Amino acid sequence: MALRRMDIESVVVGSGPLPSLVVLRPRDEQDGSPELQLPIRIGSIEATAISMGVNPREGRRPMTHDLLVSSIEALGASCSSVRIVGVEGTIFFAQVELLRDDGGQVLVDARPSDAIALAVRAEAPIFAEEDVLSVAALPDFRSVEKDEQERELAEFHEFVESLSPEDFNVSPNAGEE
Repeated sequence: MALRRMDIESVVVGSGPLPSLVVLRPRDEQDGSPELQLPIRIGSIEATAISMGVNPREGRRPMTHDLLVSSIEALGASCSSVRIVGVEGTIFFAQVELLRDDGGQVLVDARPSDAIALAVRAEAPIFAEEDVLSVAALPDFRSVEKDEQERELAEFHEFVESLSPEDFNVSPNAGEE
């Protein structure tokens, strides 16, 4: 399966009836393809864990995902990547790729929220399979709006350029005496 490198665009920590989300965006948009966003609904605790990994604070005690990174390293491995590998309805599936010191590779199934929280702490890249993007990604509506504004501005500019004095029912010598 083809993988695309993703970046975390935003993390929304919801409360009460508002859901928490992590929104991923392809790092390198493919030529001619629309800009995409991959929203993944997650729990508020997991959203907080991702946020704390993205914006770490000095002096804080290690959290669960920090412990996991330390444990993986203590066992002679490292997190080399995280992959969003499947989606069924609104449920996403992920894998954590671990590389052992002996060169061996291990793929471990994980929830995307835990995998992403681990990736930000291990500074590992996040990937999504093309099949997941084709099923679950949404257009980035900000870029759609920007494209529409640019198109409207171009149409207006073309209209203004095509205007002549006759369009205003004003003779070219009006006002001259």
